[in-house]
Amino acid sequence: MVLVKFILNGERVEADVEVNEILLDTLRYRFGLKSVKRGCERGECGVCTVLLDGEPVYSCMILTVQVDGHRVDTIEGLRNDELFKKLIYSFIENGAIQCGYCTPGFLITAYALLKKYKRLDRETVLKALEGNLCRCTGYKKIVDAIMKIV
Repeated sequence: MVLVKFILNGERVEADVEVNEILLDTLRYRFGLKSVKRGCERGECGVCTVLLDGEPVYSCMILTVQVDGHRVDTIEGLRNDELFKKLIYSFIENGAIQCGYCTPGFLITAYALLKKYKRLDRETVLKALEGNLCRCTGYKKIVDAIMKIV
């Protein structure tokens, strides 16, 4: 076991973890964060996306020991952020949510994109979303929802 200390959703936390434990499991099972979903477990679908020091990463591809000393943010930690609230509202208003399983990953990725760029075009949004899969929406409404914020 290894003691890992990091900032999770604005709070300093620590956990004794196995050296091969993935961040996805740590967040779900040790910290009870259910917005981080299990999908492909190969870094291809994006449903486990979290922010690591402000950048979207697949939590299924990161060992928990790698986040020692870093900051991790999930949906639970962003729910009071004004930009994040606008993004959620835009997803709802534009019908960008179907079954909802992939939605947290899309929201995290879109939020990071909106924080990084003052201006966006559709091509930049589409490129940023390449690692997030959805089988329900067809992506148009998701991209439209993000573009309404810009």
